[in-house]
Amino acid sequence: MMRALTATAPVAWHADPYTDALRSGRGPLFLRRPDGWLLPLEVERWCAEPDLADRTVLRRCRGTVLDIGCGPGRLVAALAAEGVAALGVDVSPEAVRRTRALGGSALCRSVFDQLPGEGRWDTALLLDGNVGIGGDPAALLGRVAQLLAPGGLLLAEAAPYEIDERLLVRIADARGAMGRDFPWARLGTNALLACARTLGLRPAGRWTAAGRPFVALRRG
Repeated sequence: MMRALTATAPVAWHADPYTDALRSGRGPLFLRRPDGWLLPLEVERWCAEPDLADRTVLRRCRGTVLDIGCGPGRLVAALAAEGVAALGVDVSPEAVRRTRALGGSALCRSVFDQLPGEGRWDTALLLDGNVGIGGDPAALLGRVAQLLAPGGLLLAEAAPYEIDERLLVRIADARGAMGRDFPWARLGTNALLACARTLGLRPAGRWTAAGRPFVALRRG
């Protein structure tokens, strides 16, 4: 299963609409389901300084930090500026380029690829919908547990309403340009906590900031 996810996700996020949006720092950009349903992606927020909600996450980071699906790097750069050892991982070359341009460290890899420091990271981040990476939350959270040190902390953002959904989507812009289909998932707080418990990640806190729900999960 992990091999399939590793092969699919990088191709999808190399799609030109996503690359173009990151280069300009502007949307609109969407995840598009085959039936035409659209989920807006917050490109402008991702390309800006960390906001107040982001800061509630950054304050909870401890030790070394791995930002999974770091995007254009606002969180990695903010941590680096504070002297925190942080690494971003993203399958988009443009996201990695922007992260490095901000002064952060980043690798162009899938979370399912071999990564530095496996089993030794103190904190991992899954924000901005990245719980959906690969379309299989159990596989993703299991992989994060492998990356964390014993007692390490996962700080994850849930969907802003209760949902537990697996779907195929494409990246699309307002002009109708689209990438290829790839698997994604959306989990509300309860679904995320339930999935985490089956993998030995125990709840260590939950909070909401600016309408964005977050959970802290600790590896046993």
